[in-house]
Amino acid sequence: MTPAENKDLRLKAVQVREGVLTSTHGAKAGHPGGSLSSADMFTYLYCKELRIDPKNPKDPNRDRFVLSKGHTTPGLYSALALRGFFPVDDLPTFRHIDSYLQGHPNMNTVPGVDMSTGSLGQGISAAVGMAKGAKVTGKDIKVYTLVGDGELAEGQVWEATMFAAHYKLDNLCVIVDINGLQIDGRTKDVMNTEPVDEKFKAFGCEVIKINGHDFNEIEQAFAKFHENQGKNKPTVILMKTTKGKGVSYMEDKAGWHGKAPNDDEYAQGMAELDAARKQIEQEA
Repeated sequence: MTPAENKDLRLKAVQVREGVLTSTHGAKAGHPGGSLSSADMFTYLYCKELRIDPKNPKDPNRDRFVLSKGHTTPGLYSALALRGFFPVDDLPTFRHIDSYLQGHPNMNTVPGVDMSTGSLGQGISAAVGMAKGAKVTGKDIKVYTLVGDGELAEGQVWEATMFAAHYKLDNLCVIVDINGLQIDGRTKDVMNTEPVDEKFKAFGCEVIKINGHDFNEIEQAFAKFHENQGKNKPTVILMKTTKGKGVSYMEDKAGWHGKAPNDDEYAQGMAELDAARKQIEQEA
């Protein structure tokens, strides 16, 4: 990745984070913490990795993305809007009763959403089914799914992983957001799932560990995923992140798992993101 490409992605990630704040503030509800920790991944997926077309969101040959941790729609919707699937101006209608942008993704109403999700553990199973379907039909379709680290306590995650390995789904990329927090506190205290890397390896996956806020490492991880095609193993990217990344008062705070910023907090967060944008823009 060139420095210019890296800079462009970081600027886009600021926009995604602004969208997270705008949508949750407008709704007076939602899940900003995990959306912000995943914002860089959402940015890379929708601006660089996925083979998709906003003008043809139902292209049968497109790549698929499933948001298994379905409550982090503020991040997903922000990335979809940035990519051009629907107007950015619609983000403030998030969760409003007459809005198509509801709290969990709905494939029937939101352009660019490939699967309706919400119940934790089920999204990865849907992604596995999509990957298997692509294999059966002989289509070159890659399937990506984003899972939360708290979600790993769901047994269905491991059933799906076992299935993916058994059926040699090397067209599947599972991304795990390891921000260390869930609604009730530290994941290690609520339900310790470590060692996550060794578990996925034991289930038959290729495992890659990265800093989820470093675009160079994200790019290298997906390059390895593409290199793994033909190796008959699903790829798992474990990305270490900070919950609430980019907004100082939200960072590494479990309380921001599912709480919207008030007017003052929104203003402070947007000011911090604007400062981050200006700092990036000034780089050579």
